[in-house]
This record gives sequence, structure tokens and C-alpha cells, in this order.
Amino acid sequence: MSYGADMRTEFSVPAVVASPTHGSLVDHIVENAQKTPDHIALSLPRGDAWVGMTAQQFLDEVKAVAKGIVANAVEPGERIGVMSRTRYEWTLVDYAIWYAGAVSVPVYETSSAEQIQWMLSDSGSVAVFLESEKNKKTFDEVSVDIPTVTRVWVFDDGIIDQLKEDGRNVSDADLEARRGTLTPDSVATIIYTSGTTGRPKGCTLTHRNFMFEVDNVVNGLPDVFLTPGSSTLLFLPVAHVFGRAIQLGCIRAGVRLGHSADIKQLLPGMQSFQPTFLLAVPRVFEKIYNSSQQKAVADGKGKIFDSAAQVAIDYSTSLDEGGPGIVLKLKHAVFDKLVYSKLRHAMGGQMRWAVSGGAPLGARLGHFFRGINVTILEGYGLTETSAATTVNRADAIRIGTVGQPLPGAKVKVAADGELMLGGDQIFIGYWNNPTATAEAIEPDGWFHSGDIGEIDDDGFVKITGRKKELIVTAAGKNVAPAVLEDRLRANWLVSQCMVVGDGQPFIAALITIDPEAFPAWAKQNDKGAATVADLVNDPDLTTAIQLAVDDANKAVSHAEAIKKFAILPVDWTEEGGQITPSLKLKRNVVMNEFATDVAALYS
Repeated sequence: MSYGADMRTEFSVPAVVASPTHGSLVDHIVENAQKTPDHIALSLPRGDAWVGMTAQQFLDEVKAVAKGIVANAVEPGERIGVMSRTRYEWTLVDYAIWYAGAVSVPVYETSSAEQIQWMLSDSGSVAVFLESEKNKKTFDEVSVDIPTVTRVWVFDDGIIDQLKEDGRNVSDADLEARRGTLTPDSVATIIYTSGTTGRPKGCTLTHRNFMFEVDNVVNGLPDVFLTPGSSTLLFLPVAHVFGRAIQLGCIRAGVRLGHSADIKQLLPGMQSFQPTFLLAVPRVFEKIYNSSQQKAVADGKGKIFDSAAQVAIDYSTSLDEGGPGIVLKLKHAVFDKLVYSKLRHAMGGQMRWAVSGGAPLGARLGHFFRGINVTILEGYGLTETSAATTVNRADAIRIGTVGQPLPGAKVKVAADGELMLGGDQIFIGYWNNPTATAEAIEPDGWFHSGDIGEIDDDGFVKITGRKKELIVTAAGKNVAPAVLEDRLRANWLVSQCMVVGDGQPFIAALITIDPEAFPAWAKQNDKGAATVADLVNDPDLTTAIQLAVDDANKAVSHAEAIKKFAILPVDWTEEGGQITPSLKLKRNVVMNEFATDVAALYS
């Protein structure tokens, strides 16, 4: 990659808040209760209403649960798993685990039994919080293989009240002693993220990592976090680093925080909660746009909506090009009354900002939302970087990029075009995996992102490709293709396969049939002299491959599972150019040659 006068190879932004020298994330809730004890820190859903919880009440709850954890003989530094959808109890136990001096290990609520077993056993977890009996049933499938987990706590079984009761004899002094064991360099959490080799790797993040991240995010985005009356409804999985960082940032900044477990109820929830900003992955903004468009079409106003959308995009684009002319201003004002105000009302009526991460946001979508006066600030980061390392800010926005580095962060482009990231938000390494850590972090602290990027002359970063094979769906879910592909290829009838879905709404796969196994299958199923090409849509062959897909899906969560597949008429070979001499798949070659087949999976 070459760089012209308008390209940089490195860019950094000075920190707004210095890296912490003492304390932990728990200090944030203690300080909140001391400074503004009556401030409504959280809102809890109670039927159709939201009931406020003050900063003092939240601290009291955290301490009571933390005492229960201590009473159950969890020692400082020990790990506790948390497997639940996004709900108040997740935030509560996260801080309680830290107050007790322990380490939290998020587990996706949709994780398979195999994934649960790996994460809890690899981390050496001694206890686990589960949301429901459904989660416990999945956990029980592999509990015998996780002997270290000797305490299983289920939210829906009233465990919060039980832990409070358990901790009644733990003194305040004992609890403060536990809190005192924490320093900025203490491990706060181990978040397992999909690796290209199959099994998830545990990203070890310290209190310093998150404290530095949230302080500089909050103070770097004051319009979002520090405006009086700011609030957000968190619906992203708290098990994901993005949702986790937002939780921590809101608590730190005194932003009123609500939780919603059901994305299908997001819009009704927003209407009742009335957030001032929203954190989401691009897929959510796509759904808001698409549902609005579909509703307009159903009401016979499709053309009006399409015209309004184009005006919004034109208006936003003009803001970067000297501002709108008088005609565009008039059109925008008319559509604001007819269309845009109704869209804002559907999102609660108070929303001014949104932050997007986890996957690329299209420039068209970014311009549309800014054009209706809901500006999306797109950012970029990984689990290994405590969430965001770059983000667009209110006073520094360039739609189509992922923004400049956050205050205190730095980026550079390596000789091969890979984006390297730096700053105190970078994790300390992979849990129990020094080899992977050494590959990811250079001796001078620079982290290999695995993505190809560019930095323009003003320091705005653009992601142009993916060096690693990790797939990121439109919903921001990281999916390692290897674990699925390995399981699929284990089936006797499958020769080669490639999992696809980067930037798409779901995971799919291209599958080829083993030319040596096929004749035997054809004979068993009375297919005569038919070839694979003759039977790509044959119900019997499709059923046989579906069984292989179902088996592969057992190794992953629902969000990572293959939803559709296509059987191809030809196999991939070294002679054909799709396979290397060492039998590795040439993904770019396959994507180019079979682009039509991939497109058909999502048509």
C-alpha cells in the first residue's frame, strides 16, 4: 500500500484523562453515591413503567450482593461466569463481583454447551450466574466437565435476595478490604472472543484498561455522555465488549441507564424510556430504516418516504460541502414535519445521538440519520482494545470513516497495510495463551488489529479490508469460520466448504460434495447415474447436508450458526486454483468465482 500527501501512517490524540494510578472500576459507584446520592442512576422496568434507582441505592445493592459472594467463599482474583441476556442484574453482579475482589467472565446467553464448558473451564471459574432454568439446562449438559464451578446461581430463582441474606454477617470492613485488593492492574474481566483457529480466546482486560477507556470516551464525547439529562437504553449483549463499555461509561458519567433484553421490543422500549442516545450495531439502524420504509409503503406513502430519505441524505452530505442551499433547506423543513419528526418520535422523541460499532456502517445510512437530526457517530475497536479505539465525535465527524483515535489512543498503518493500535485501553494478553499474546502484541505495545486500514491527513481512519479470516456479521457478531468448517468437513459426504456472512444478516455456507463419496451415496439413494451437478437442489442430498450443518451448528451459538447453504456443482481443488498445495482454502478466489452463489444466499 502506498501513501500520498493526503495519507498518514500514524496518528494519535492526547488523553483527556490520564491513566489511573490507583483504585478500580468499583470506585465509580462509590464516588457517585458520595457526590450525588439521590441522582437516578438506573431505571428498572416494572410492567409498562420505568422505576428509578438512585446512585446510593445502587451502591447499597452492589455491596449487599458482594457480601453474599464473599460469604460463599469466593476468594480475591477468582473468576465468576455470568451468562444472561441484557438486564439490570447483569450490571448489578458485574460490580458486585469486582467489589468482592473477583473477576467476571461473560458468557453469551446463546452459547452452546461446548462453548460454556470451554470458557468456564479455561478461565478456571469457581462460580457462575445464569439467567434462567433454560440456561441452567444447557449448563448442566457439561457441568461434570467443569469441576471448578461449585456454585451455580440463577437470577430467575431469586438468587439476588439469597445472596443478600448470605452476606448479612460479612462486615463493611471485610468488604472494603476486598475492594482494597484491587489496583488498576488487577484483572477485571476475561472476555472470550472468536479466534480463527476455532476455540474462543480469553481477552484479559484490567481495571486500568476499562477505566482509561471509559474516562476518555465520556470526556471525549461530552455532547453524548455529559449533557444534563442524558440517558440510554442498553439492549446490546453485556457479554459483548461494546455493551460492557457502554454500561461502564454510563455509570461513570451519571447517564440514566436502562436495560432491554428483547431487540424485537426495542422501539416500544425506546418510546417509553425516551433515551437521548443509543448504542447499536449497524443492523439495528438498518432495521429502523427498513421498517419505517415498509410501513410507509403499506400506508401508500412509499414515494413520499423515498423522497424524504433522499433529501435527508442530500442535506447531510451538504453539511460537509459548504452547507445546504435555500431549496434544500425548504425541502428538508417540509419533510421534517411530514416524516423525520415521526421517525424521531418512534425512537422516543428525545434521541439526538447514536454510536455505532461492531461492523461497518454504510455512508448512506450515516447520512440518512444525520439528515433526520439523529447523528450516528461510528467507531471502531475490538475486544482486545476494551471496545473503541477510534470514534467520530460531534466536533470531528467524517461519515464513511470510523473517526479519529479516542483521546489517549493511537493508530498506525504497518508496512503491509495492517492497522496497529496503541494506548492504555489495549488488553494485557490472552488468558493462558502466551503464544497468541506474543503474536498479537509487539514488544513496544502496538496491537495487531488484523484489519487493513488507512489514515487520512486529518487522522480519520477508514477500514478497507480484513487481514484475518474472522467474519463480522451485520449485527456485529464475530464468527470464526474454522470451527464450523472443520465440523462440516468431518462429514463423509462433504469435500470442501466455506462459511460466509461478513457484513451480512446471518451466517451461510458454500459446500462441495466429495467426488469419491458421492457415487456410494447416489447408489444408496437410488439416484442412478446422476452427477452432483444434477442434484444440487435434490431434496435427499439437501437433507443429508442439512444433517451435517446441524451437527456443525452444535459447536457454536445460535447467532454464529449456519442458517442457509448452497451445494455447488463442482469441487474445489488445487488444480482448479481454489486450494493451496497445503490444502488451505483460497477464500478470495472462491469469493470471486462464486460471488453469484453467495449473493443468491442473501437475495
